[in-house]
Amino acid sequence: MPIPSRAALVEHLVRTRIAGDVATPRDNNLSHYRKLANGDRHYWLGLELGDRWTDEQDVLAVMAERCGVNDDPAHRAGQDTIDPELTVDALDRAAARLRKAAAGRQRVLFATGHPGALLDVHSRTATALRGAGCDIVRIPGGLIADEGYVVQFADVAVFERGASLWHTHSPEPMNAILDRLDVQPDLVFADHGWAGRAGQRGIDAIGYADCNDPALFIGEAEGTLQVTIPLDDHVVDPRFYEPMTQYLLDAAGLL
Repeated sequence: MPIPSRAALVEHLVRTRIAGDVATPRDNNLSHYRKLANGDRHYWLGLELGDRWTDEQDVLAVMAERCGVNDDPAHRAGQDTIDPELTVDALDRAAARLRKAAAGRQRVLFATGHPGALLDVHSRTATALRGAGCDIVRIPGGLIADEGYVVQFADVAVFERGASLWHTHSPEPMNAILDRLDVQPDLVFADHGWAGRAGQRGIDAIGYADCNDPALFIGEAEGTLQVTIPLDDHVVDPRFYEPMTQYLLDAAGLL
């Protein structure tokens, strides 16, 4: 696959609705911001936010700055947005951290709460880092969390229940992994509660996050996460993420 230029990637992100006018509606975004501000830990994604984010307008301000949602509090319904330029900026920051991991042959753990969309993105990144000499963490067997199992496919930790891979925001699968590892990772590349909990436990973490998942953006603003990459985290075809992954790996010097 050819490596897209920045301009070509921005165009692709908008055309496929990974960024730009995304499918996530405004009222859903604002509901999640309000629930985070009201202390609902489901929306904290493994972070410990204390009483620092009790005003949903403060959450909206962070999301406008770091994700590119509409900053008008009066905009309550209809379309919302992710700024594709912010997506590419975050990919560049993530690439710099991946370059550091490759240079130091670091120990890296990959995980996803969105296996239907992001499994291949994480898997291809893991393969590239292994080729550069990194140690890709192999998780222990028999891990249980949230009445299911934490397993690994194609180098990526996922949550499994009832013979199916599940979409999950929970931090408990990441807790299960980290509690059993003898040597902690130098870097976690993940999303949802997997990334948030890793960062909360003091591990360098990079996370993909949608515009209705404000916690990881707050985590980056507070310095708990290294990078949060804004995108629609479940578009209609997982192959739409391939140019983005190619851009990331090239920027990291991994192609």
